[in-house]
Parts: sequence; C-alpha cells; structure tokens
Amino acid sequence: MQHACFLKTMALTMALASAGVSAEPAEELIQKGDVCYAKLHAAEALEFYLPAEKLDPNNVRLLVRIAREYRHLMSDATKASEKRHLGTRAVDYAQRAVALAPNDPATQLALAISYGKVLPLEETKKQIATLPLIKNAADKVIALDPANDLAWHVLGRWYLALADVGPVKRALAQLAYGKLPRATYEDAVGCFEKASALNPHRLMHCIELGRTYAEMGRDADARKFITKGLAMTETEKDDPETKNLGRHILKNLR
Repeated sequence: MQHACFLKTMALTMALASAGVSAEPAEELIQKGDVCYAKLHAAEALEFYLPAEKLDPNNVRLLVRIAREYRHLMSDATKASEKRHLGTRAVDYAQRAVALAPNDPATQLALAISYGKVLPLEETKKQIATLPLIKNAADKVIALDPANDLAWHVLGRWYLALADVGPVKRALAQLAYGKLPRATYEDAVGCFEKASALNPHRLMHCIELGRTYAEMGRDADARKFITKGLAMTETEKDDPETKNLGRHILKNLR
C-alpha cells in the first residue's frame, strides 16, 4: 500500500511538472509550496514548486527548495531504487542551483546534503568519486557562512564515514579506485560539537555525536548524547529516521 501511494504521488508530481501551466504567478505557487513544506508534506510541496519552476526556471531559491523536497521524499520511499531515483533528482536540482549561484551558501549546502543522501546507495567506485564533491561543497558553505550548523554537520558525517573505513577495506579501495582521504573520529566529534553549539535544537547533531562516540568505544558518552537527542522534539522530516538510528545504537551499547 505504501509503495502504491508513493508511485501515485510521483506520477502526479511528474504530471504537474510536465504540464508547466498555471494561472498563478510563480511566487504565489512558491508561497503555497512553502506552506506544505512547513507541514513536512514533501509531495504536496512539489505540486506547487514544480509548476513554479516551469514559470521561473532560473529561480535559485526555488531550485534549492525542490532539491530539499526530493531529499525529503527519500525518507518516505521504501525501496533503494526509489531512494536513489529521488536522490539523483535532488542532486540534479542542486547542481543547477550551484551553476547559477556558486557563491551562495544555500546552493552549496543543497549540493553537499544531496550528494550525502545518495552516497550510501551508490556502488563503491561512485562513493569514492562523490566523497571529495561533498567535502568541497561543505567547505565552501563554511567559508561563506561559518555559522551554518548544517554545513558542520555534513562535514562531521563526511569525517565519520571515512574514519569508519577499516584498513583492509581502505587498502582494497585505494588499490582499485585511488587514495582515500584520511579522517578521524576526533575530526567528526569536533564538527558535530560545533554544529550543536551553533544550533542546539537540532536533534540530529546530538544523535550523530553519540553515534561517533559509540564507534570510538566511548559508550557512556554515546548514551548521553543519543538519549539527549531522543528526548528532543521532532521538527524536521528526517528526525524520525534519525531517532530510529539512535535507538538501534543504544540497544547495542554495553
């Protein structure tokens, strides 16, 4: 049933996108999409954003919004193929936004997050090729907007992903695809701490920090921060999925 609803929603979204006809100005459509976004209704938001894009295809803020909603739909998808398709759409829109405004931190952030969402779904070779793209985009956001907590979070996830690669897998990957960047769990901790200090209300900062401590074998610290994150109010589309990850990690702590 959930899969059927997903396909129905995507069919409707694509039909609206291809029609490209609306009696409403693009700005009015965007405002209505923003109302849906505030309610975390990603498919409904795209029903307004995509026709607006047909009317105003070079609207950078709109392209960033569309990339965000495709990422949000990934949380509702049940199959890896669906998630990959949606993630690829998000990357495409983020790339368009970056091409129009490369020095806008919002476009670079959209690109970094979109790449990061698709990364676990790709084959090893593609993952290794994507890693520097994520780092480059995150670094640009921080250079342009050092107080952007989400950029620090993305960078923390980047360090965590690389620090988690064991020596055998790293050697095999380097042999097949080239040298992997070096990263440590301490690098990830520093980024998540920075993100949390900048925005203490995002539960994902706490849970990812706890996850990193769990990987380091610091179970008491892991439990502390994951428990803190689980007690926080859900405000973002990915929060339920992040909390489920936190609960899973807690179960496996000593």
